[in-house]
Amino acid sequence: MSNNLVVGRGRAAARWLLRMDNPLPSRTDAQLDAERDEHYAWNYTVNLLDGVFFWFGLSFVSSTTILPLFVSKLSDSPVPIALLAVLAQSSWFLPQLFAAGITERIPRMKPVVINLGFFTERFPMILLPVAALLSLRSPLLALVIFFVAYAWHGFGAGLIAPAWSSMLARCFPVDRRGRFFGVTSFIGTGLGTLGAFVSGWMLDRFPYPTNFVYIFLVAAVAVFISWGFLALTREPAGRDEQTPPPVRQQGQSRRKMLAIVRGDHNFRRFLIARILSSFAAMGEGFLTVSAVRMWAVSDGTVAYFTAAMLLGQTAGNLLAGFVADRWGHKLSLELGYLGLIVSFGLAWLAPGPVWFFVVFAVLGVAAGTRVVSGILIPLEFARPEHRPSYVGISNTTMGVGSALAPLVGGALAWFGYQSLFAVGAFLAVAAFVAMRWGVAEPRAGQLFDPSQKSIS
Repeated sequence: MSNNLVVGRGRAAARWLLRMDNPLPSRTDAQLDAERDEHYAWNYTVNLLDGVFFWFGLSFVSSTTILPLFVSKLSDSPVPIALLAVLAQSSWFLPQLFAAGITERIPRMKPVVINLGFFTERFPMILLPVAALLSLRSPLLALVIFFVAYAWHGFGAGLIAPAWSSMLARCFPVDRRGRFFGVTSFIGTGLGTLGAFVSGWMLDRFPYPTNFVYIFLVAAVAVFISWGFLALTREPAGRDEQTPPPVRQQGQSRRKMLAIVRGDHNFRRFLIARILSSFAAMGEGFLTVSAVRMWAVSDGTVAYFTAAMLLGQTAGNLLAGFVADRWGHKLSLELGYLGLIVSFGLAWLAPGPVWFFVVFAVLGVAAGTRVVSGILIPLEFARPEHRPSYVGISNTTMGVGSALAPLVGGALAWFGYQSLFAVGAFLAVAAFVAMRWGVAEPRAGQLFDPSQKSIS
């Protein structure tokens, strides 16, 4: 079989998987809004259940507590811990810039999220319990399988993220997105707190590596259940008859993104604040390791750190949802950056391990606001047709910072964890200042049009 034939069949399969050849019905904006409102209750319910099960599953594979503990049992080197932190903080963000241009040419977002997402985001979760099963007989092979699965899941989730964000924007009006996402995350992380206690019980009740096998199995099952609910989404889709379908041109996506970064000054200042915040969080992956090595806390205590963080994140999710819908996501992110200042400041000065429960709780509040508003705020800088590009630029920029930050954090950790946490606290101050006084509220209605290089 020739290479051209293989490539041709591959493209045909991709077009079928993404329903590229199914024409969109002709609908006006008013008709799309009416369809959105008609299915609002249904979409709210199924996406709520998706988010609840997804967050619950993620509580069993916390990249701040559970996963560093698992990796530390496979290797004494700090390099795998740093690699885990890089993947945890950047793998979801990095692919989005490259996926954004393609996403804008796809008529429907749901096939990307569901059909492609099953293979790129959900399927690799089943490899985690396999890695745990092999951890005693072959720690190196287990480590390789673990990192392959975790990177596959993270990058795969990032690949479909612009489509997922755009689908949410189609299903929920701007003044109800924050509340939806906040309530969903609130319930999901609330159940995740219960999951953290269950994982703590599993770590203490069962011997290694059986405990991690069970923990990873629960995570995989929950993530697949969440996919089933997400597949029930009813996406409003259509286009105005007067608007021609997008035509692909060589270099078009790159030129458009350069126009956005150069021309949208407010968005560019927002990107700077986000990069600073990603470097401020460079010590997140080292908090658990520092507590274990400085005060020899038990494996069960690590799981309870997860519970403290999830309790804080539960509060942060709910806070962000209601603050954002009323005053905007910018204020919500500012509150999250203040949380980073407090969290790493406490970690820097903590006299004993008990203080780390407060550290993780405040870190959770910060994470809750940053998750809800960090995902939704790029949508408010952009006109509907440009949303994937703005989401891709924002999240990939964040990903670059998040990929480099743990490496810098690993270098600082050689000089002591207190030095690392002190630098993190000062960078969080810089991120807060940049967001508070450098970025204008994007919901004011002044939207940049990269095709016209103007504000419209």
